[in-house]
Amino acid sequence: MDEEGTTVVNHLHDTIRRHKAGEVVGIYSVCSAHPTVIEASILQAVEDATYLLIEATSNQVDQFGGYTGLRPAGFRDLVFTLADKHGFPRDQVVLGGDHLGPNRWQSQLAAEAMRLAEDLVTAYVEAGYTKIHLDCSMSCADDPVVLGDDTVATRTARLLEVAEEAAHRAGSTDEICYVIGTEVPTPGGAHETLHQLTPTSPDAAQSTLERHRAAFEKVGLEGIWPQIIAMVVQPAVEFDHLQVIDYDRAGTKKLRTVLDGEATLVFEAHSTDYQQAPRLAELVADHWAILKVGPGLTFAMREALFALARIEDEIVPAGARSELVDVLEQRMLAKPCYWKGYYEGDAAEQKIARRFSYSDRLRYYWPDLEVEVAEMRLYENLSIVEIPLPLISQYLPEQYARVRAGLLKATPRDLVIDKIRDALRPYASACFPHTRHVTQTGGRNA
Repeated sequence: MDEEGTTVVNHLHDTIRRHKAGEVVGIYSVCSAHPTVIEASILQAVEDATYLLIEATSNQVDQFGGYTGLRPAGFRDLVFTLADKHGFPRDQVVLGGDHLGPNRWQSQLAAEAMRLAEDLVTAYVEAGYTKIHLDCSMSCADDPVVLGDDTVATRTARLLEVAEEAAHRAGSTDEICYVIGTEVPTPGGAHETLHQLTPTSPDAAQSTLERHRAAFEKVGLEGIWPQIIAMVVQPAVEFDHLQVIDYDRAGTKKLRTVLDGEATLVFEAHSTDYQQAPRLAELVADHWAILKVGPGLTFAMREALFALARIEDEIVPAGARSELVDVLEQRMLAKPCYWKGYYEGDAAEQKIARRFSYSDRLRYYWPDLEVEVAEMRLYENLSIVEIPLPLISQYLPEQYARVRAGLLKATPRDLVIDKIRDALRPYASACFPHTRHVTQTGGRNA
């Protein structure tokens, strides 16, 4: 109940209930901290009249600020401010924390890493996040290279205790949903070049369930199980720097039966970025009812901004241009920690990867002050002129079709946001199949 005594819908529980009852419905999870991506996601949800799930990862947002400089409460306020701007009700926003555990502190001893992870989980829950992915799969400095299932489950149970204690203090115990499991590569895509992926085996998935259930019972939280809404397993979808491995539903026939006896559990799929629309629909139908997308959205934003930079080259005098692409390159070379060790090959191959890779390590550089200044200058330069329609057609053809159809304004920010929404529309169609969505050509499909 809220402060006025009105029942608050638990959107995630409702989606899971409907899915388990046989409806082909799901929810996509926007895993990005970039304000423009968040704004595009809000506008997509406004048009579709759906709720919106937005998650921060433990790399992006933590109790010290993460790489974005935002703590959980600060990220929450950013999302709500953007929701308010567009008249999107705050109670239609579900906030989640992804890969919450010792991920950020793997170089430290396990005891210290887990202490920091406890503080991390507490900060998220106290800030009002209600979808909590507990992930203790990573090895710390004094751990074996591969952790045993029991150790992972025991550590997860400890973080669950901490989360429940924080939820009790915050009065949100009935709202919290949990996700367990983690059979995916490092958050944000694979480090290495991929050749083949194998789905999680049914036995491994069943073992994850059993070990976690036993660990939760051991700490007196056996009654928590209805709040465990999803388990992360690998449906064999992934992307690396230059390729995408598409979902093949033939390979998951046995795996997707594992949760048949679980009344409140679905699968959660990570790294679904760049999957084709039919594959996303198949994933939802095959019980991956939560689809995570992140780098694919900043990839789309980068495509749009680079397109605008090309337009700027055509219509703005050289001395007044933002030089956004060159500024990004300079900052990535000056601070290579976010891409070095990820991009292989010679200098030319690394340059291509820095700018265009599917894994989009470039996304770590948008908060850089020099990059922000260049991006704002790009927007300003193209806001004081009327962008010629043929240039929009040349560099942003899908957006051009909508401009010509009267569905989209030809302002630089509107063009960027719509390009991001092009990456979101297939997810909306897969998760909310009865909602109408704008197509690539500016028409509508059922």
